[in-house]
Amino acid sequence: MDPKKFRKAAHRLVDWMADYLEDPTGYPVLPDVQPGEIRERIADDPPERPEEMEAIVSDFFDQILPGLTHWNHPGFFAYFPANHSPPSVLAEMLTAAIGAQCMSWETSPAATELEQKMMQWLAELLELPGDFTGVIQDTASSSTLVSLLTAREKATKGEVGRSGMREGGDDWVIYASEQAHSSVDKAVKLAGFGLNNLRNIAVDDRFAMRPEALRSAIEADIDAGRTPLAVIATVGTTSSTAVDPLEQIGDIADAYDCWLHVDAAYAGSAAILPEKRWILDGIDRADTFVFNPHKWLMTNFDCSAYFVRDVDALVGSFRASPEYLKTVHDDEVVNFRDWGIPLGRRFRALKLWFVLRSYGADGLRTILRRHIELAEQFRQQVQDHPDFEVMAPSPFGLVCFRYLPRSGDPEALNKQLLAQLRQRDELHLTHTRLGEDFCLRMSIGQWHTRQQHVESAWETIQQIAAEL
Repeated sequence: MDPKKFRKAAHRLVDWMADYLEDPTGYPVLPDVQPGEIRERIADDPPERPEEMEAIVSDFFDQILPGLTHWNHPGFFAYFPANHSPPSVLAEMLTAAIGAQCMSWETSPAATELEQKMMQWLAELLELPGDFTGVIQDTASSSTLVSLLTAREKATKGEVGRSGMREGGDDWVIYASEQAHSSVDKAVKLAGFGLNNLRNIAVDDRFAMRPEALRSAIEADIDAGRTPLAVIATVGTTSSTAVDPLEQIGDIADAYDCWLHVDAAYAGSAAILPEKRWILDGIDRADTFVFNPHKWLMTNFDCSAYFVRDVDALVGSFRASPEYLKTVHDDEVVNFRDWGIPLGRRFRALKLWFVLRSYGADGLRTILRRHIELAEQFRQQVQDHPDFEVMAPSPFGLVCFRYLPRSGDPEALNKQLLAQLRQRDELHLTHTRLGEDFCLRMSIGQWHTRQQHVESAWETIQQIAAEL
């Protein structure tokens, strides 16, 4: 494609992007398609001859766009937010145009040094301890795996990395709340510990880890000849946004010489609010900590902020320096290729820089407060309705609730309610289980979402429930 054609196609797409960012409500939140339908629209064989970009772009609008879920629709109340914003999109456009490979300082000095500075900015916004050093990972899932691998290598002085799992290595035990994210299970498997050595610790009536249950589990394993290795605490669990008590968990981890990782993938962003900073009380006890700006800080996927106390342990676990990667500056600079699993790295820091400068800390706090206030209003409306029940505390932007009329099976009714909600163009919710109870999750946190969208969703929920 020559520059003239590129410019023409880019102008068309940027015009569409601007319209989309201004108002995505012209599209249904969920696409009205069946499995395999999009695949059928796409040619079976690759083209032999070049095709014009005009035709490709037209096919995007006709074949691909109708099959997309619009995560930044103001009626998207599912999962957790996966936000973007105009400044972040602009930065991603530049990142794609430049095509930088940011694996080491020499491959893109500005990318490395901007990333260092952005992690300092985030640490300051969250008031993290001064001995934490940050790096951008792709996801919190990868960060949890990186943390457990570092804990393993530090505990064995690198022996597993050199020789593989030692005999008896299956005696190591990992502890996490029974409400912890499924990425913990995946990390435990991939790090070689095995799921049989993951202890799911019981939670209290607020769905947060019970410290006394953690202590009992650790002591039971010690009595059985096993070795407690790591504890994973969660700030803002996926099902209900419960907050594990970090100070008490930190005391226990210290007492039994356990590595402590804190997963605050969604809720960590809220700690930029002075009134929510309490969620990280005790973070000074952690060895590693992660939260995702790509969830609630207007920075599009992927951008996961991972902080580590022992940089030498991290780098020692992942460093690989073949001759062809060595440079004359290696002793003076940071090479982020050694701070995680992938060798290749995207220029993620640029979009974070664009976002933090465009909104400022005060602007981001305003957005988060708006979402939290909308969630509080929705929760109050649910509480006030005689046929609905709030299922868990709501410290952030998530409200867990269920339809609970005087008669009928609650689980069957709520499954029917969710199924009918999924048929609506203007909103999307998901579900979870809290204990044995099936309930719906109303996650408020998208960039476009305003009070009228939440009120409309509540009216729709009540209407469908009344018809069941």
